[in-house]
Amino acid sequence: MTRHSTRVWLGAGTLLVTGSLALTACGSGFDDGGGGSEESADGALTVLIGSSGEAETSAVEEAVAAWSEESGVEAEVQVANDLPQQLSQGFAAGSPPDLFYLAPEALAGYAENGSIQAYGDELANKDDFYPSLVENFTLDGEFYCAPKDFSTLALIINTDLWAEAGLTDADIPTDWDSLAAAAQRLTTDGQVGLAFGAEYQRLGAFMAQAGGGLLVDGQAVANSPENVEALTYVQSHLTDGSFAFAADIGAGWGGEAFGTGAAAMVIEGNWITGTLTNDYPDVNYTVAELPAGPAGQGTLQFTNCWGMAADSADQESALELVEYLTGTDQQLTFSEAFGPMPSIESAAGTWTDENPELAAFLAGAEYAQFPPTIAGAADVISDFNAQLESLATGDPQTILDSVQSNLEAIVE
Repeated sequence: MTRHSTRVWLGAGTLLVTGSLALTACGSGFDDGGGGSEESADGALTVLIGSSGEAETSAVEEAVAAWSEESGVEAEVQVANDLPQQLSQGFAAGSPPDLFYLAPEALAGYAENGSIQAYGDELANKDDFYPSLVENFTLDGEFYCAPKDFSTLALIINTDLWAEAGLTDADIPTDWDSLAAAAQRLTTDGQVGLAFGAEYQRLGAFMAQAGGGLLVDGQAVANSPENVEALTYVQSHLTDGSFAFAADIGAGWGGEAFGTGAAAMVIEGNWITGTLTNDYPDVNYTVAELPAGPAGQGTLQFTNCWGMAADSADQESALELVEYLTGTDQQLTFSEAFGPMPSIESAAGTWTDENPELAAFLAGAEYAQFPPTIAGAADVISDFNAQLESLATGDPQTILDSVQSNLEAIVE
């Protein structure tokens, strides 16, 4: 089960909504009014989210309600069963929500047909977002929407199994050689040393560590020597049995493989913490930064933004709500409630102080790559993932040549 587009951050916490509403869109580039969707025709803002569970739903509902009470602007949160589908239907019917969760891979398509408003440069807190997250939602030089939160990949280690193998803190992997050595020590008849999903959204971290990626300066580089080196490294340890794809050891995703003890280490994002807390509370673990590869450290990051409909009838109020929801206090509240990392740098110190055991996830923001966001990239990655399932017996160069061809077909 892929855990990257719809985050699985579960947690518990007390929701405390703080901060002032000294927010304004005066002097903004917005047109007066908007296209006037059906939902906003009565003056109320509509907010469509794709929730990971009750904790996230309640946190967003309470935050929006608090802003609404202070601002005097009515606002309603709607929870989608299938966010991409419901969002597309809303645009097609001329009645989209005013604000909504928007994945990076959906940005180009909606921007191209004029469905979404580019409001990023109007944000009072625009300079507080991590630059890499701003880049995620920048298209043709326009910063479209505020990143709502983010996650990175890190190495999750079962500390009990680690100790049983005679490993210590000094053995925590820092490079590919030490990762392979630890995985070999941890591999037994009943467990694999390291597991992860058979997908670019996990193996892409190895590509980044080798100095590769899928796009560089808008050009397809999928079949680069660096990427071949990365997949060859993974393949060699799939073959020797110290690495495994989660599905090949009977797990739906890395979190399940780790929680059940089928894998002693996994590569996952910070959404795994909620799963471990709720479903596998007896599993003891530590989180480390991913080991460096030949080109240094590398990981992948995943995020969504607060998209705004170009047809929203009250874009200025929508902007104020976004500024409130992405403010320091509110993002820290969201983090406590359901687990995401704040998308703004001003919250980093407090978040790290409150979550020292998860600091490796935040450290990854300094060197993280993100999946391509150009139109058609999602289909290319889907095909790549299908080919990666047979990496153990396949040819890395052939696989990457296919991805290269597919990418070149969508790169303008």
